[in-house]
Amino acid sequence: MAGDHYDLFVIGAGSGGVRAARIASGHGARVALAEADRFGGTCVIRGCVPKKLLVYASRFADDFEDARGFGWTLDAAPRFDWSALIAAKDKEIARLEGLYRQTLANAGVTTFAERAEIASPTSIRLASGREIGADKILIATGGAPYVEPELAGREHVITSDQAFHLAALPEEIVIVGGGYIAVEFAGIFAGLGARTTLLYRGDKILRGFDADLRDGLSEAYAKRGIRIVTGRNFTRIEKRADGRLVGHLDDGGTLAADQIMYATGRRPKVAGLGLEALGVKCGWNGHVVVDDEFRSSVPTIFAVGDVTDHPQLTPVAIRDGHAFADRMFANKTRDIDYENIPTAVFSTPEIGTVGLPEHLAAERTHAYDVYLARFRPMRATISGRDERTIMKLIVDTESDRVIGCHVLGPEAGEMVQMAAIAMRLGATKAQFDATMPLHPSAAEELVTMRTKRAPPATP
Repeated sequence: MAGDHYDLFVIGAGSGGVRAARIASGHGARVALAEADRFGGTCVIRGCVPKKLLVYASRFADDFEDARGFGWTLDAAPRFDWSALIAAKDKEIARLEGLYRQTLANAGVTTFAERAEIASPTSIRLASGREIGADKILIATGGAPYVEPELAGREHVITSDQAFHLAALPEEIVIVGGGYIAVEFAGIFAGLGARTTLLYRGDKILRGFDADLRDGLSEAYAKRGIRIVTGRNFTRIEKRADGRLVGHLDDGGTLAADQIMYATGRRPKVAGLGLEALGVKCGWNGHVVVDDEFRSSVPTIFAVGDVTDHPQLTPVAIRDGHAFADRMFANKTRDIDYENIPTAVFSTPEIGTVGLPEHLAAERTHAYDVYLARFRPMRATISGRDERTIMKLIVDTESDRVIGCHVLGPEAGEMVQMAAIAMRLGATKAQFDATMPLHPSAAEELVTMRTKRAPPATP
């Protein structure tokens, strides 16, 4: 039946899947999409958006404290209501989910609110038992939080998925991990008043980021009372009769808390899709292996976003989905640059970064120059807060091109987004210097740095 066959069937209503479905439909394709969970995917439902809302909430404590330095008198101590925050967050997420559903409907995409698996290279089987044919199948199921399967007591821990729905703010929490999610939630919970410990098996948080930012954030977190324990990991989690959790460390020590949250990475959501039976090649962590056209080892099956090995960032998934639809249904080639991707860590203070960190500049360039500034933000001069902003430019010595821009401080992400445009156009340090500063602002430091810091001596 014509009604049971589509040009494209998308599995997953996250950022990549929704964009691919909408653009393909706009190109004239007959498109269907299935999603077993809420529409919007990780970013909207349990990722970027609700996390940023919680980050905003956590920063108000600083605002109230700083206000006194600017002449404001707070007659009563501010009080925080976790349940009110979560209710407001849930209302906004519901609104956004409705917009995602409406966007698909407006685009003429047929949607199925149920689980789907791939029955054959050209057919889908829904949980209801209905089978639907498709010329092309797109996997856009994203990823899910990962907790070591062999961890004894893993049933007692939470991940970021559950952190957004806790019944109460924990008085004390241990967060396991050292990446984006772990670091951001440490800032959130500490800012809202929880005693917070960050446990990381490596030697320094935020592996892969520039060392000056890693050190700067570690120092800032210590000043905020966040305890960072490195070089250690839990071997088992014990739940006491009073409900408290005790994590047993690999050195024989323990850490106790009301909640233990694991943020040790994410894995592609491929279970139950039927990929193995179809011979779809998957990589080391289960990701779908794709070529430059997002095609898997089965010619009619494609994948975009976090279910592949592309950078696990929402804008990447969106670009992937758009490029896939353009290539397959409009014969357009849309190249994607995965090299200079600006990104932010919404810690407090915030990190924004684009281009090469110094350790990679040392590997990939013949010679490079470093310009580094550390200063007290203007707001902190009156508030009295012990806070430092770090700005760092890395410049290829031979071409004078800016190849790395790294910022730690308020609104770092906003600044780096604009710097990324200049860097993509090949801007040189001389062109940065020739740009008129916007005064008074923190961002003006990016165009006024003149003193080079000598790179570390080569062994």
